Amino acid sequence: MSINIQATGMELTEAMKEYAIEKMEASKKYFDNIQKIDIDIGMRSNHHNKGKIYYAEVNVFIPKQIIRVVKDAEDLYKAIDKVKDHLKVEFEKIKGKMRHKDKQYIRDQKEYQI
Repeated sequence: MSINIQATGMELTEAMKEYAIEKMEASKKYFDNIQKIDIDIGMRSNHHNKGKIYYAEVNVFIPKQIIRVVKDAEDLYKAIDKVKDHLKVEFEKIKGKMRHKDKQYIRDQKEYQI
């Protein structure tokens, strides 16, 4: 699994980079076959009415599918945490669909032939 990270509208520090990579590597335990992860973190604008608003955008490439999650927060680290939590939910949905297809296939195999 390869992880690419970039920053938009701000300078990417080593601490931010390590934190984002650490959180995304933790997603391995939720889904096994992750091929690549692209992370984009930063600020949308510098003159927001309610202070600085940071965002984290993650594209996770798995076989036959791309999962894209974008979250905003007043703190960059909170935005990264929100993305990680939402990815966990998305992985659970995908795994549930996969299990359902497997069960359906087994049921079809056990059907009586008339």
